[in-house]
Amino acid sequence: MKKIFKSAVTFAVALAMVACGGNANNGGREPQELSGAGATFPLPFYNVIFEQFGQLNGDQVAYGGIGSGGGVRNLRDKIVDFAGSDAFLSDKEMAEMAPVVHIPTCMGAVVVAYNLDSVKELRLSGEVIADIFAGEIRMWNDERIAALNPDVKLPSEAIIPVYRSDGSGTTFVFTDYLTKVSPAWASKYGTGKSVNFPVGQAAKGNPGVAGVIKQTKNTIGYVGSEYAFAQKIPYARVQNPRGEFVLPTSATISAAASGEIPVDTRCSITNADAVGAYPISTFTWMIIYKEQNYSDRTKEQAEATLDLLEYILSDEAQHITLEVHYAPLPPKAKELSLTNLKTVTYDGISILI
Repeated sequence: MKKIFKSAVTFAVALAMVACGGNANNGGREPQELSGAGATFPLPFYNVIFEQFGQLNGDQVAYGGIGSGGGVRNLRDKIVDFAGSDAFLSDKEMAEMAPVVHIPTCMGAVVVAYNLDSVKELRLSGEVIADIFAGEIRMWNDERIAALNPDVKLPSEAIIPVYRSDGSGTTFVFTDYLTKVSPAWASKYGTGKSVNFPVGQAAKGNPGVAGVIKQTKNTIGYVGSEYAFAQKIPYARVQNPRGEFVLPTSATISAAASGEIPVDTRCSITNADAVGAYPISTFTWMIIYKEQNYSDRTKEQAEATLDLLEYILSDEAQHITLEVHYAPLPPKAKELSLTNLKTVTYDGISILI
């Protein structure tokens, strides 16, 4: 992953401002320590963004990549400032919590990564992927895979699917896609952060799944695109509703978000019917409480949380998505998110003016 560094002068100025107890970017308040937990999918982006934010604002952000399910539990227990999740909360989940606000932070892709000797390019359809993870297609040289790849010599070896062992937004996105493209998958397994995969090997987090695929021949699994890129693991071209076999890029991920976005930004963009769209694309969100006075949090902590989210929505931060193999938010998502942040309060009073 290409790291982004500020100039030595900027960094020195930032340190000096922190030493003085604040800077112009945080309105002169004392620097704060924020904590979040959740999705591993956007972690490479967050690592860069949090460092940048700390240099600019003096606030420090600690984030635990424990999976979307764990992040949401921590937010529900009110022990973090924000949760990271690749799955927006369902109506049922939202009814069980105090009101929350979803802020998309970037877009990315879940790729179908594989480890096959001498296979440099692989084409897969949604139904074939679903049947592989359902255990209906068990051999790499199965006629249905061969029909999609007539010029590829596929091995006569058993397929080893790899899936997440933890509650995962990446699993939610992947199974949301499978549910849309395969009626059989929809009826037997459905969509969720945790799904009872009938075959294969489990691993924890995107790094765990990527690691198993990297080390084990004849495997196939779903991971955030950045993890496959970092591990130099090949991933398949996936057929979209237009019949195109597409690799994830900034352009093909962005194409998936060309449709309408609801006011609260809670939407799925998998299997988007758009030219050039990569079909397993997704937003990833930070979720915060609408009322920020909880668990003895101070107003300054609440202000720092909103400063962080405003920075992530800025043009500067969104440009960084391209450097770490994600995609920037569409203008409408940014506009809606900035409007939604104005509804966030501390003791019932809006934090942003």
